[in-house]
Amino acid sequence: MIVNIVECIEGARRAAGVAVVIDVFRAFSVACHAVENGAGEYYATADVEVARKLAAERGGILMGERNCIMIEGFDYGNSPTEIEGVDFAGRTLVHTTSAGTQGLLACAGADEVITGAFVNAGAVVEYLRARDPELVTLVAMGTGGVMRAQEDMMCAMYLKNALEDYPNSFETLKTFLAQVDSAQKFFDPGKTYAPERDFELCMALDRFDFVLRAAPGPDGVVKLERVVVEPAAGQAPQG
Repeated sequence: MIVNIVECIEGARRAAGVAVVIDVFRAFSVACHAVENGAGEYYATADVEVARKLAAERGGILMGERNCIMIEGFDYGNSPTEIEGVDFAGRTLVHTTSAGTQGLLACAGADEVITGAFVNAGAVVEYLRARDPELVTLVAMGTGGVMRAQEDMMCAMYLKNALEDYPNSFETLKTFLAQVDSAQKFFDPGKTYAPERDFELCMALDRFDFVLRAAPGPDGVVKLERVVVEPAAGQAPQG
């Protein structure tokens, strides 16, 4: 298995093999929480108006942000804290963000696309080991899909190390990531769209035992499907 790391939208467009689209702060941490909370059909799109149209057609709930702030008229933003206690009970969700969902749509050349974050990193590793593809592309989506974000790059490196049996020190990573520019919004009381608890929820390593796999949806949309992953026998937990 060859494991490559690329960044941002341009990297996503070059992704081949099995692509893991990584958005730690916060799209794919939020996605795992939403699915765990009972979401039924879960759609992701790069376009706000496509999201509005699809939600209207399907009686769906709108989640998403632009520049980190909830989009006007949406039901939820892009905060795991905001939806942590919400029971979605089979409801259809439609999600659009500045980076993560853009990457899912941009990976048109990949054979398969899944999401990645620390909250399900172990499941991602076990899924890839079980699939054993010739090529894996880890796509660190970055800020707005155009600029490096340390949390996404560090998550990509964490996954690559795990797949290649190199040691990881998650606590060291977490301490480092609390200091990076992209995390500072969580510690600014004035930025209510990014509560401090979001940082802890996004850094809850291996909280979920599933991956989210992208399947074709309507035009300009992918459908995220939950795939539960059982740890391989004899494998020690990562971290």
